[in-house]
Amino acid sequence: MTTPPALSPSWIDGHLDLAWAGLERGHLDGPPPAGAAVSWASLEAGGIDTAFATIFTEMDGPPSDPASYAAGDAAGAEAAGRRQLDWYLDQERRGRIGIVRSIDDLERREGLQVVLLMECADPIRSPEDAAWWVARGVRLVGMSWGRGSRYAGGNATPGPLTASGRELVSTLDDLGVGHDASHLSRASFDDLLERSTGPVCATHSNAAALIGDDPRHLLDDQIRAIGDRDGIVGLNLFGRFLAKDRRATLADCLDHVEHAASIIGRHRLALGSDADGGFGSDELPVELERLDHLDRLAKGLRDRGWSTDEVDGFRRGNWLRWLRGLDAFSAGSAVTTTTITTTPENEE
Repeated sequence: MTTPPALSPSWIDGHLDLAWAGLERGHLDGPPPAGAAVSWASLEAGGIDTAFATIFTEMDGPPSDPASYAAGDAAGAEAAGRRQLDWYLDQERRGRIGIVRSIDDLERREGLQVVLLMECADPIRSPEDAAWWVARGVRLVGMSWGRGSRYAGGNATPGPLTASGRELVSTLDDLGVGHDASHLSRASFDDLLERSTGPVCATHSNAAALIGDDPRHLLDDQIRAIGDRDGIVGLNLFGRFLAKDRRATLADCLDHVEHAASIIGRHRLALGSDADGGFGSDELPVELERLDHLDRLAKGLRDRGWSTDEVDGFRRGNWLRWLRGLDAFSAGSAVTTTTITTTPENEE
């Protein structure tokens, strides 16, 4: 019997709320606390050496939540976003992470590398301020979280891109930043794909055809539209986004991946676990409660007939290919050192 070729030993996870979790808990040291899945140690044990790490903000969230700001409070949204950016910069100074600002950083793979993803654009006070965030490492932006933003409707708040949102999309395109469509309303999704010229992905979204017609999940036509832009769809491991009325399983994960692959190809699927997205490890699929069990997902794809190259693509190669297409990475050093002509009002 021939032994199948060895799989890549590492993963890129396209969606982790590391700053939110770090600020909420105070640290990410040691094993994850009861009910959680992510810590520095668990990321290492799971082989995750690159993560899209979010600057996540939540309109009208609980006042004690580090992501929260009041609706309409642009300064409050900026402050919430900057707290998380400052957390990442502090972790970088401590040597815990490296922020990926250029292709060279992306290829270095020394310790945990993070790609900064702004999940909800409200911390950007105006389109003119987007360059300030890009200069400090932001390389992907989702225009809205579920409750919407000043720029776009969210999956729980219908509506199109606003006038400022359309302007911000164009500005982000000019800066070479990628777009994350995961939390957009259906109208804002359509507007984004019509207006944007830059790379588009959905970092942590599953198939509506398998879980229900809710705007949080991708319709087949939306999956196809992302594929038409050579984008990537990242598998979300939140159990309620995988199965209804029961505990999700590894088989459910594989079904969602294969459904999307049947529409856009295996080379456009990847992981976007959201494993520290405010839910417990008991809400991850039965066989995947711990990040060091991720290889079960890779083995499951191989057992369903995926080649070694296809599985390695899902683990990291597909995200790498997409990231290399971001102009903000290619010009990473130049963007970082460019003089910023607009500065948020409370910048010291």
